[in-house]
Amino acid sequence: VQLQASGGGLVQPGGSLRLSCAASGSIVSINDMGWYRQAPGKQREFVAAIISGGTPTYADIVKGRFAISRDSPKNTVYLQMNNLKPEDTAVYYCNAGGVYRSSGSTLSFGSWGQGTLVTVSS
Repeated sequence: VQLQASGGGLVQPGGSLRLSCAASGSIVSINDMGWYRQAPGKQREFVAAIISGGTPTYADIVKGRFAISRDSPKNTVYLQMNNLKPEDTAVYYCNAGGVYRSSGSTLSFGSWGQGTLVTVSS
């Protein structure tokens, strides 16, 4: 299963961006999709996640500013980021876990996207 993230770019403080991440492959079902980020010189950290049929969860530092949503038929997850701050600058990675089909069997997967760079600067 492959994940393709897009939507990053340069934005001024206070601005907005919307990230997208589409999963492709012989997917049977996706249980959870989420976003992580890694700033220069820092470890990758959790940003937001959404579980099938569940309530979205957010890191405290993005609550009230970011919103995660999911289009299940399209196997796509979105991250709407508002009121962006310079400290939100990072490479954003999407993540998904679920079940896929391979050679007549169903197997679980956990995949990462390639990352998309978000730069918040004036």
